[in-house]
Amino acid sequence: MNLLHVSRRLRPLVLGSWALGLLLSLTVHAAELPVVKLFTTGGTIQSKGAHRQKLAEYSDGKVSPEELIADLPELKQFATVEPIEISNIGSPGMTTELLLKLAKGINAELAKPGVAGAVVTHGTGTLEETAYFLHLTVKSDKPVVVVGAMRPWTGISRDGPFNLLNAVRTAAAPEAVGKGVMVLLNDTIHSARFVTKNNTYRVETFVSRELGPIGYSDSDRIAFYRTPLTRHTAKSEFDISKLETLPAVDIVYGYQEASPAPIEGLVAAGVKGIILNDSAPSFAKATQFAQSKGIVIVQSDRKGSGRVVLSERTAGRGVITADNLNAQKARVLLRLALTKTTDPKELQRIFNEY
Repeated sequence: MNLLHVSRRLRPLVLGSWALGLLLSLTVHAAELPVVKLFTTGGTIQSKGAHRQKLAEYSDGKVSPEELIADLPELKQFATVEPIEISNIGSPGMTTELLLKLAKGINAELAKPGVAGAVVTHGTGTLEETAYFLHLTVKSDKPVVVVGAMRPWTGISRDGPFNLLNAVRTAAAPEAVGKGVMVLLNDTIHSARFVTKNNTYRVETFVSRELGPIGYSDSDRIAFYRTPLTRHTAKSEFDISKLETLPAVDIVYGYQEASPAPIEGLVAAGVKGIILNDSAPSFAKATQFAQSKGIVIVQSDRKGSGRVVLSERTAGRGVITADNLNAQKARVLLRLALTKTTDPKELQRIFNEY
């Protein structure tokens, strides 16, 4: 038997060993990757337009969780992504039922030892409300990142896939542990407590007024520069595990010569709390009447930044101040706070701490 014949006989064995080694290497690599749960709720990031230049009015189809993942093979470099669909709707359609389902689902998955973090897809219109709700109700230090897009999945210059990739990178990053719930779009990481949507159309829409972002998802690493000091997630006192609904709270807008009719109507409807997003002299009698019916009044502000300072006069009237929460976030907090207390002093403590 010549050497050529021997080499031909041994080649399958050598190649087989090499392939087996590669397979084992890939298996070990997959086992070492962190597991990130992808909770999908819908929004622009999962919407399809009629054509690639259709960057508005895109309701021509929906993208499934599986399509999101298949479209991004780069995800496999950073995490094993496992999808869980909650809904596939626009963000104005988010309901209390869906919020509770989402929060309970995240809590259940993050309680598993093998799960590193979670990502939530969401429409941008009410994204900050859902993110803040999760910030108050997720009972884990593991990262949760809420992500959206300003352009549809089919758009010629879509931002959703890159936002999603960076969200998974952030959720898998050890440095993100303990930061609470975060919002990530346009390479920028914000705390859910301080972020708000600032522009109707531009990709740089999300900002944290006054305080700024907490980090960035850059190409070399996930870079953090600060941590929120308000109470959240694992340190939150709110427990939604046995809740099926939340108290009704609504918002009344203040302006020159504002009518008290909305307040009167909400009293008649039986709400448990009202957020005033600005003060108005015409509101005085209506809010006093609402308080006489046991309805909690919280004073926020329409300017978009700055604290509502607690004065002796405000405290004397039993009105709660929202600190620097905008009206929509104040509503989220009040709904949860009312599951624990209606005492004005306790409610003010909660608004001061969260």
